[in-house]
Amino acid sequence: MTNPVTVEVTRGALVESRHRGAIVAVDGDGKVVFSVGDIDAGVFPRSACKAMQALPLVESGAADAYGFGNKELALACSSHNGEDEHVALAASMLTKAGRSVETLECGAHWSSSQRVLIHQARTMEKPTALHNNCSGKHAGFICACCHQDIDPTGYVGYDHPLQKEIRGTMESLTGATLGHDNCGTDGCSIPTYAAPLRGLAHGFAKMATGTGLDPVRAKASRRLIEACMAEPFYVAGTDRACTALMQAAPGRIFAKTGAEGVFCAAVPEQGIAIAIKCDDGHSRAAEAMVAATLSRFFDKDSAIRNALTAMATVSMHNWNGIHVGDVRAVAALTQ
Repeated sequence: MTNPVTVEVTRGALVESRHRGAIVAVDGDGKVVFSVGDIDAGVFPRSACKAMQALPLVESGAADAYGFGNKELALACSSHNGEDEHVALAASMLTKAGRSVETLECGAHWSSSQRVLIHQARTMEKPTALHNNCSGKHAGFICACCHQDIDPTGYVGYDHPLQKEIRGTMESLTGATLGHDNCGTDGCSIPTYAAPLRGLAHGFAKMATGTGLDPVRAKASRRLIEACMAEPFYVAGTDRACTALMQAAPGRIFAKTGAEGVFCAAVPEQGIAIAIKCDDGHSRAAEAMVAATLSRFFDKDSAIRNALTAMATVSMHNWNGIHVGDVRAVAALTQ
């Protein structure tokens, strides 16, 4: 099945480029309420599923034992910019578990944000693993291990007890069978599993509503989703789509991006969750797709819908500041 065009890129009055993709929105029971393209094809959620991967941190009691609040839980679900606040909080999480940056197995990299990268280059010789966009997630992994008296050494490995627990958690939420056959290695070195887009959306709908979950998981899921909505800066950072989407509707939208054009989101008050995949992996298209799809679930002419619709069309300017075109979701996504 060839997925339809979901985003157009214009130059002047003409369409210069097109992005194809798939979108699905489901409720807590798994009923599809909106879809575009092949929603049963397996996709790697990459970082979009971090809230699922953070469940052991809460369910094990580690988050409470270490006194974590919304900021720490949001960072555990994050793909952050490596801004000073992100780095300091990740370090603080490790300290509470009696660990340090040396325990992190995510690797180090400079920020993907040009503004933050320039700041980093001016203030330090090189980044550490704390600057990795996944350091909050990994700090959460380490805390979950330490609280349960599990040796965190090698915690990124497929056969490590924590990764086995995460794999089982994600199978339960998505309904997909996850194993070596559909496993790859993520940028931060942990296993990542390809699952149907429909299953990813259903998993987040379960987390947002508690439908089909036992009381412990339902409570932990709600706590993570609410933490991200309460502290969107710690989920991503300055000038990031995840943060902007949640700031557009405080406490009403959860959103999390993943690499290669994946996005997951939820509107908890409506019991709806969304998963999208841009076929060519381009983030500019994925961001337009998720904003347009979310806008469908808010009242016409409301401030939130107008803000989301605006995010679904991004103006492009050249180096002289001249408007040259737009990145825009196709009308079928917003109507």
